[in-house]
This record gives sequence, C-alpha cells and structure tokens, in this order.
Amino acid sequence: MSPTPGQVRDPAQTATRPARMTAQDLVPEVVLRPVREGQAYEATLEQLATAVRLGVLPTGSQLPPERELATRLGVSRVTLREAIATLRDLGMVETRRGRAGGSFVTYDWAAREAETGDAAATTEAELEDVLGFRRVVEPGTAYLAASRALPATDRGWLKECLRDVSDASRRDAAEHRQADSRLHLAIAGLSGSPSLVEAVSRSQSALHQLLAAIPVLPRNIEHSNADHEAVVDAILSGEPEDARELAEEHCDKTAALLRGLLAHPTTHPGGTP
Repeated sequence: MSPTPGQVRDPAQTATRPARMTAQDLVPEVVLRPVREGQAYEATLEQLATAVRLGVLPTGSQLPPERELATRLGVSRVTLREAIATLRDLGMVETRRGRAGGSFVTYDWAAREAETGDAAATTEAELEDVLGFRRVVEPGTAYLAASRALPATDRGWLKECLRDVSDASRRDAAEHRQADSRLHLAIAGLSGSPSLVEAVSRSQSALHQLLAAIPVLPRNIEHSNADHEAVVDAILSGEPEDARELAEEHCDKTAALLRGLLAHPTTHPGGTP
C-alpha cells in the first residue's frame, strides 16, 4: 500500500531491529514510533507531546534532526513541521536559527500541569483503572529487567537515571517528575520488551495527569526516592522477585496517596453520589 499524503515509508518498518539495541535506544524508539495512516498530524503531535511530558525529550534538550525524526515517525517533513509548529504555539518547544539552531524543549511542567489541572479530574472508576493497570504492568517490567543479564551500558544508564531523580528532587518538583518518569521508562526498556515500554508510557502519561491534581509533598518524594533505590538495587543484583515486590509496594504507596487526596463524588463529605 502506498503511503497517504503526509506520510512516507519508514525503513524501520521493514528493517530488522538490531539484535544488540540497548534499552537507552529502545525507549525513544518505542515512544516515538511510526504513526498510523490517516492521522499523521494528530498522531505525530501526540507522540512528540508525550515524549516531552514524560522526559524522553527532557526540558532543555534538542529534538532529533528533522529528517531522522520524520523517518522514525513515518511522516513527511511537512507534517512534522506542522506538529512542531503546534508545539511552539503551546510553549513546549522553541526553534532557534543559525548554525547551532534547531528545536529545543522549553516545556515548563509545573506551569503547564497547573493550567491543565482540571483535566486531571477523574471518576473513581477511572482512577482505579489507571492504578490497577500500573500495578500490573510496572512491577512486571522490574521483574523482567532483574531477570536479564544487563550489559554495562544499560546498567550505567539505569544508575544515571536513578541519580537524575535524586538530584532533581533537591532542585525542582517539575524536573523531579520528569526524571521520575524517565526512570520508570528506563526500567521498562531494560525488560527488553517494546510492548512493555509502550504500556509504561501509557501508564506514566495517565499518572502525570493524576499527580498534577495533588500538591507536591516533600516527604512523599523522600519515600519515593528510597523506593527507587531499592528497586534499582534489586534489578542490578539480579533479584527478580524482590524487584517485583518492591515495585508493587512503590505503586501501592502512590495509589494510596492518590486515593486519599483525589476527591470523588461518592466521597465528598456530606455529599451524595
């Protein structure tokens, strides 16, 4: 079938994925993947915005070269430019001219999430769907990551992602949230499963919206950082059962926090359904 207008063939759809692809390569490949026919602009915009929000494309980083990004997404450069222009209008990127030019991520997580906080309003059933999905998926990625013989490059990347979360928690809550997502996506990448990377991307996107609706709690971040260290240690030590159990406990703590701080019509004091 020939590509529709706005799309081009993506060599990645016919080429074989390298056997020794690192997790650090796998995560952006899965999050930024070829879009479906008939929705090139919308799907391109969605994937780029998700990559920015989850820190796959961190604040301050430069977007990949236009030709490379268009090929990866399987769209024309015209479609890609339209999506990037929309990101500029939304204040998520800025484009600089000159030899050192390009499009750079300028996303202000705290300000943007504060503006869209009302969108995080959710029913109790929707909340439980998000939390249940995460409780099943993310501990499973930790189990698989700990079950594999990880190369030095992937082990080093996981340690770097953990360090970024710890460092960011001492500087900025918004930066910490992005670093937190990158760590969870890194663990998914270490599982070696593109399907799980995609699932954790969905999980973290939904979690972003929920966390935007509650205040930043320093004590909770301290506990979260300790959980992360324990999970990473279990992965690096090759202890899959411990990694899964620790990840489950981490998910349960976040779930308890969200259930306690997000009000629902059935739980309003003195209210009725």
